[in-house]
Amino acid sequence: MVTVGNILAAKALGLRGVHVCRTDADIRWVATSELPDPAPFLEGGEVLLTTGLETGAWHDEWDEYIGRLAGAAVSAVGLGVGLTHARMPGELVDACRKHGVNLFEVPRRTTFVAISRHVAHLLQEQESIAAREAFKTQRRLISAAAKSDPAAAVVTALAQAVGGAACLLTPDGRVLTGPVGPRRADFPLDEVAADVRRLQAHGLRSAAAQSRPAMSVSVHPIGLRGRPSTYLATTGPTRLSDGQRHAVTTAVAVLGLVDEQQRSRAATRRHARSRAIELLAGNDSRTARLVLELDAPAPTVTERVRFLRASGSESDRRDALPALEHRGILAAPYADELCAVAPPDKAEALGTGLVDAGLQVGIGGAVSLQDGETGYRTAGLALAQTTPTAGMVVWDRVVDGGPLGLIDPDRATAFAESWLSGLDSEQLETLRCFLRHHGSRLKVAEELGLHRNTVRNRLDAIEALLPGKLDDPQTRVSAWIALQSLHPQ
Repeated sequence: MVTVGNILAAKALGLRGVHVCRTDADIRWVATSELPDPAPFLEGGEVLLTTGLETGAWHDEWDEYIGRLAGAAVSAVGLGVGLTHARMPGELVDACRKHGVNLFEVPRRTTFVAISRHVAHLLQEQESIAAREAFKTQRRLISAAAKSDPAAAVVTALAQAVGGAACLLTPDGRVLTGPVGPRRADFPLDEVAADVRRLQAHGLRSAAAQSRPAMSVSVHPIGLRGRPSTYLATTGPTRLSDGQRHAVTTAVAVLGLVDEQQRSRAATRRHARSRAIELLAGNDSRTARLVLELDAPAPTVTERVRFLRASGSESDRRDALPALEHRGILAAPYADELCAVAPPDKAEALGTGLVDAGLQVGIGGAVSLQDGETGYRTAGLALAQTTPTAGMVVWDRVVDGGPLGLIDPDRATAFAESWLSGLDSEQLETLRCFLRHHGSRLKVAEELGLHRNTVRNRLDAIEALLPGKLDDPQTRVSAWIALQSLHPQ
């Protein structure tokens, strides 16, 4: 910016500082006025030049005059002496000291036009310099996008351009890159992460900016379409220059293009991984490995694996996938689920992470890579047993629980109450004993202390109330499941 110090330093103008309390005050333009109250016609940042044509008899009026100019945020007041005032009025000097307004004297030989022309020249020169610097910064940011880690390179170049710090974060506030830059130690990471989490609900339409006594902070969503993939947070001077603002805008645009390229590559990679999972689930591990060899870096696939199948909303599945990819796990959307193929010792930890992300997860049995069909199928059976309160089921535990582990408890109870509804407690106990002894009426009689004829009569009565004969294996299986569901032993 052009400052009051810049014009006072111009020897050709011969300006004399009378009360200069802020040499770094920015100058936006030069205004000339002989009005007794020019404040309503100013926008702030002007140098006001006057000969004091209407102030020849002023004394106390100077205080109100300067007070109004201070309220209008003028950068300085320049009084031309030798016309209305032969020398600088003491009351004017006192008023400027009181209100903190810069004051300088314009000698009779210096025209106001010369001051205006000089300021215009400085502003134009500064604008040209700023444009050149902005162009150089723009080229550096674009060049950074061509490096091996484009996002990190762009963030680093931006931090240097604004003389502060920059950081790239995920939509949930985790740091991806940074903070980097000369002022990275002062980066307010916790507050920025909170801003990111607050903004993510608004998609690409919302950004945040705040100004502090020592720095400015801005947060921008990154992406050209859909939901933001990352957020760019930048700190810099309390008041950014036009060039620094352009640098932030350029970085957001460049990172958006980088993100689009990465999304395209990710979509291709995920399609290939989805195809590899399909091949593994079909027991074609050889072709699956050939497909994965085209993916660099390829995910880790061991000789023994467990399949994980996760269901949930599309957004939850999409958000959970990057964490698996980051850990080198073969994972991709497949058949309206999120499917992963993991080493057996890592499967449950990965499943817990997916449950934390809002998904329900079934983990299949540990199988060799050549028997992926079994692993995929058992993962689906385990997934079918999950509920909102039991978000993860492991196939091994379903097996340990026997066939009843495959039946929904509420449905099993309803089946038992309906199937056994006609039996009293004595008949239920007789039926349970009959099944326990594999249909041996003699052993039922011995255990219950009954005559064999009594046992036969009871069983005939029970059979009459059931939908099948007790010697039919299907009836026995149904009876056992019903009894276990109604009165587990």
